[in-house]
Amino acid sequence: MENNIFHLQYAMDTFYFLVCGALVMWMAAGFSMLEAGLVRAKNTTEILTKNVTLFAIACTSYLVVGYDIMYGGGLFLDGIAGGETLVADALKASAENGFEGDSVYSGASDFFFQVVFVATAMSIVSGAVAERMKLWSFMLFAVVMTAFIYPMEGAWTWGGSSVFGMYSLGDDYGFSDFAGSGIVHLAGAAAALAGVLLLGPRKGKYSKDGKVNAIPGANLPLATLGTFILWMGWFGFNGGSVLKLGDIANANSVAMVFLNTNAAAAGGVIAALIVARILFGKADLTMTLNGALAGLVAITAEPSTPSALAATLIGAFGGALVVFSIVTLDKLKIDDPVGAISVHGVVGMWGLLAVPLTNTGTTFGGQLAGLLTILVWVFVVSLVTWFIIKMIMGIRVSEEEEYEGLDIGECGLEAYPEFGASGSHSQ
Repeated sequence: MENNIFHLQYAMDTFYFLVCGALVMWMAAGFSMLEAGLVRAKNTTEILTKNVTLFAIACTSYLVVGYDIMYGGGLFLDGIAGGETLVADALKASAENGFEGDSVYSGASDFFFQVVFVATAMSIVSGAVAERMKLWSFMLFAVVMTAFIYPMEGAWTWGGSSVFGMYSLGDDYGFSDFAGSGIVHLAGAAAALAGVLLLGPRKGKYSKDGKVNAIPGANLPLATLGTFILWMGWFGFNGGSVLKLGDIANANSVAMVFLNTNAAAAGGVIAALIVARILFGKADLTMTLNGALAGLVAITAEPSTPSALAATLIGAFGGALVVFSIVTLDKLKIDDPVGAISVHGVVGMWGLLAVPLTNTGTTFGGQLAGLLTILVWVFVVSLVTWFIIKMIMGIRVSEEEEYEGLDIGECGLEAYPEFGASGSHSQ
């Protein structure tokens, strides 16, 4: 009887993991639509090409080497897809320890859930370097990011490994990042910041007199659709990080995570809208969209312990913070077309530091240690990687290509050819 119950729990937990992984995979569509909506029409095909290809690169690089670095075992090395051995080991552990409370699921489902997180981190980079980066330089960086940079910091946090043999963030400092405000979002933003600093701003973004010139996106309905897709996918992102569903305690935890994730996003929207109205005198849709994402990033570090009201306030602070951050980065002439560095980096740091407010098992010191480790590691190694790529093949397109649009220069294909200067309205 106990084995039958265990088998049912194993099936439920594995299925739940896979469904949540599929939701996170769907976030790739959200990033694609958001970025395509916030760049100019002449760069749409290129940004979509980047998003499709980076997902494939992430899946392959993490399969070949990244998962092994992060968790000490990869598909090629340990046969993680072999279900019979895994089930036998899980049954043995169940008999010794009792099946309730143990996280038991297919190793293949664990890999699938982890790999879509890697792709999410790389998607953050895509929007920040949009409209002026060479496509193939970006792809080369994606290989390094998903095969080495992300798995290393992941090993020191979720993987439980020591940092350069000196300390383990979780064991020695009590660092906690439930679903990746730092491990995924801050990491992606740090890599993006390194690239943006070497890349420089888009032509015409900043005037010599210090004025910031707005460069509107081509399709705000598409950007809004992308935000809602990301909002939906985040339920898998945070909910799946509970790791299981097959008992009462974890089912209640999943429900609370879903509730808090949604509450934080709503709080982020309201706060960003209000702050934008105060600062600019009008409702700003792009700030509102980024407010939703900021609320989601803020709650990702700890969505299981806050009350719904606390989650709303955590998300609201993130929504307000992102508006000020975007404005500040513009004043510093750090050009981020979609606000990714602010949403995922600045608010990702807030999310990590907010954890001790509701999780008594953590400390601000431990969270700060993890934050600095992730930030310094990813930024420095990314900066070196971007610099090497720049020396070898360059990272920025020519001024002429930038003016004409990367769709033609990099892809030879316009996203909206009938509306282009060379297009025809004849049938």
